[in-house]
Amino acid sequence: MKPVRVGCSGWNYEHWRNGVFYPPRCPPRLWLDYYARHFETVEVNATFYRLPKRDVVANWVRTSPPGFLFAVKMSRYITHLKRLLDLDAGVRRFYERIEPLVRSPKLGPVLWQLPANFRRDDERLVGALAKLPPGRHCFEFRHESWFAPEVYALLCSHGAALVIGDDPRRPFQTHELTADWTYIRFHAGSRGRRGNYSETELEEWARRIEEWRREHDVYAYFNNDWEGFAIKNALWLKRRLGV
Repeated sequence: MKPVRVGCSGWNYEHWRNGVFYPPRCPPRLWLDYYARHFETVEVNATFYRLPKRDVVANWVRTSPPGFLFAVKMSRYITHLKRLLDLDAGVRRFYERIEPLVRSPKLGPVLWQLPANFRRDDERLVGALAKLPPGRHCFEFRHESWFAPEVYALLCSHGAALVIGDDPRRPFQTHELTADWTYIRFHAGSRGRRGNYSETELEEWARRIEEWRREHDVYAYFNNDWEGFAIKNALWLKRRLGV
């Protein structure tokens, strides 16, 4: 079986304090350490909104245990403002800021999330794929026009993964595998209360992942952070998969 890594989309949440996840007297500087006792990976969403300081990234590397992986979300300047055009300077600046992570063995996939009003544009996608830095990259499309065999073929030709997004607001997102690895984003359950995932939903996903991991590495992240649902759902799935 191929490796499966399960985690959450971020760890720096105030509403995870006071017994929701972090112990009542655990200071924020120790949150990553506490999180890493329960998970082997995390998806960093903060890099989407602003470029991190290099010393902050270096601290992530220093304070996380060996074998821990950070999936990093590409800057929205690249995906939402430039919309995959003129990548050179923006991507170079992004990688300069996360350079301590790049130099370490702890950099996981880089997530490229495109906006919901960005329609399919094969030319822009081809241009972006041609300029991808070394490493694993995955693309989360939020407009249904992107979900087409020609797009899957483009991703496949560059070893990039189609993000498998699970969100009841976007039922058109598919479970296509375009690389020898895959990336799942759990945004909100449809059967549990208030976006929580029910056990029957999680069991269905566990069976899919068990099938996929026969030939594919799997990264899975829960983004339903409110009320600590992401933590509960991710721990359940980890136990079920035995990882």
